[in-house]
Amino acid sequence: MTITEKILAKHARKNRVEPGDNVWVDVDILMTHDVCGPPTFGIFKKEFGEDARVWDREKLVVIPDHYVFTSDKYANRNIDVLRDFARDQNLPHFYDVGTERYKGVCHIALPEEGFTRPGEVLFGTDSHTCTAGAFGEFATGIGNTDAAFILGTGKLWVKVPETMQFVFEDELQPYVMAKDMILKIIGDIGVDGASYRTMEFAGAGVQALDMEGRMTLANMAIEAGGKNGVIEPDQVTFDYVDARTNHPYEPVFNDGGAKYHSVKVYKSKDLEPMLAKPHSPDAESTVWQMRDTKLNRAYIGSCTGGKITDFIAAAEIMKKQSVKIDTYVVPATTEIAHGLRTIKLHGETLQEIFENAGARIGPASCAACLGGPQDTFGRLNGAEICISTTNRNFPGRMGSKQSQVYLASPYTVAASAVKGKITDPRDLM
Repeated sequence: MTITEKILAKHARKNRVEPGDNVWVDVDILMTHDVCGPPTFGIFKKEFGEDARVWDREKLVVIPDHYVFTSDKYANRNIDVLRDFARDQNLPHFYDVGTERYKGVCHIALPEEGFTRPGEVLFGTDSHTCTAGAFGEFATGIGNTDAAFILGTGKLWVKVPETMQFVFEDELQPYVMAKDMILKIIGDIGVDGASYRTMEFAGAGVQALDMEGRMTLANMAIEAGGKNGVIEPDQVTFDYVDARTNHPYEPVFNDGGAKYHSVKVYKSKDLEPMLAKPHSPDAESTVWQMRDTKLNRAYIGSCTGGKITDFIAAAEIMKKQSVKIDTYVVPATTEIAHGLRTIKLHGETLQEIFENAGARIGPASCAACLGGPQDTFGRLNGAEICISTTNRNFPGRMGSKQSQVYLASPYTVAASAVKGKITDPRDLM
């Protein structure tokens, strides 16, 4: 069996499952946030009763992150609903905005707090929950009704997906990142090329990535329609997890004779900086092919491109440079924001490098990635042409439907911000 099949078999308490099987699985972690938490809690109370208790307080994680820094009364009301539910249920893992516990983007906060563990099953009311598959677990996004059912029972009915394997041979070339890898894959197979399938990432090129790079790969599996993304755990995985939790876990590995829907092999040394053109993640292009395209905004942030290694990459490009267009830097979490203030690159902190370059830094959150209320930091408000480290570029995704968004790696976004046009980072280094 594949990793995904073995995890689902174990959590269904079966010796074996096959793609296409429907099984009840036990849930290790359920995550929700300020957008989907309120309707999930409403359905839970309607179906299980006003006085119902969640199946396991320790396994529910509530992380407000999407519309948290806004004066919008509806967004603020959603936060109040989370607070009321957390208080009523006495939830230990509620990371409330405006408190010392506030974290930021849920998909990065989960691993930082030790909730992403090899061999487990994690569901979340957000499509990019698949990020956690980087840790060798089955992680996927679900709807509010499914989440409410888990709240009451701790189980969910799941169809076992087929597995597509994507193998990257050898390590990446300089100034090529995990974002380039996943954009290449999505460009090749399309936004529906992995519909309800596991996207498993393997090979020396993947194993050479740190955990944040692996999270970028798994994060965008959903952009190809994938049910989940997954990477076989190794010592890099264990070191990251063990540094953040003492919770026991049992890693799962592929069987030698595991059967795959398909296997696609890439030579990492041939991969170059990639773009997704407006208005779809599969509108593939190399950066070189789109070089000199004029821009008026750059954005570095989100669960896909707002991690500390993303900012280190961007700072390598922007140090002792000045940006020529409006450039926004938004750390995914408060832990990463602290890193911006304390981690130094050639004598300057990352934050100093960005500020000296003329970039604007926002508070840890999803910010402009999902558009949001008009006062959302970094939101597109007109006909901007933006290059971004985010994961989606559909019309209106970051705000205005009249804007155009190019998706790229932090290296490419930083280089383009400095030049004011789409630029291959290798041209600056």
